[in-house]
Amino acid sequence: MAVIGTGLIGGSFALALRRDFPGITIAGFDRPEIAKRALSRGAVQEVAGDLASAVNSADLVYIALPIAGILEVLPIIAAHAKPQALITDAGSTKTFICREAAKLFNGGVRFLGGHPIAGKETSGIGHADENLFRDSRYALIVEENDPDPRVRAFAEILQTFGATTVWCDAETHDWAVGIASHLPQVLAVALASVVRDETDETGLPLALAGPGVRDMLRLAGSPYGLWRDIAHTNTENISRALDRVRQAVEHLRANLTSKGLEEEFEAANEVYRSLQKRD
Repeated sequence: MAVIGTGLIGGSFALALRRDFPGITIAGFDRPEIAKRALSRGAVQEVAGDLASAVNSADLVYIALPIAGILEVLPIIAAHAKPQALITDAGSTKTFICREAAKLFNGGVRFLGGHPIAGKETSGIGHADENLFRDSRYALIVEENDPDPRVRAFAEILQTFGATTVWCDAETHDWAVGIASHLPQVLAVALASVVRDETDETGLPLALAGPGVRDMLRLAGSPYGLWRDIAHTNTENISRALDRVRQAVEHLRANLTSKGLEEEFEAANEVYRSLQKRD
């Protein structure tokens, strides 16, 4: 196996794979200082000097780079991957990536789009965790009944990690994460902006912020470098989700002193309970 990008996601995948499938040999490729840290942590057993040598003997290639990085390495991987290899990625949006992969991969090599719904506010191999995927969702961009044994084998690896696979097409995935993942992120940024702008020289209202504000602003600690590519490749879905929030906020504003506010709280409570049951 080759892991391209040995940071939080790639490093965690490699650590979980080495734990559950110790017979697999894993080569890592990244910037030299990062790849060496992955080697010292035991996530990989060897460091490849270049991308081509990392993938040319791998049966499984796992690309864990930012979206722009994934798009950049796909042509090189397509040119050097061994026949019958499975190439998969961990990008947070799928339409752009899968469209490009469809142009590049044909014949024996198979590309499988993927997206682990797992992570931390912190990044890097130093925070990699072999249990990162446990009790998480993992989107696979393929029909659930796809007969390719490589797809089935990869899904079984994820299940061994403790992840639940969600099967969908790229467009459906990007619509869904636009609401369930990308919208919360931009709302956290917006809330942080309001809190910052409203805080005066006495420190209020930030001085009175309690756990609720900290919980809502947890995502505000995420790095822009990660989210830039997401915003650029899922713009339409995020914009549509923001329109829906604007409508919901206006509805709440109109019902601040009416029975409608209670009904919205009850509906929100039900959504929260359904998430708690899932966990």
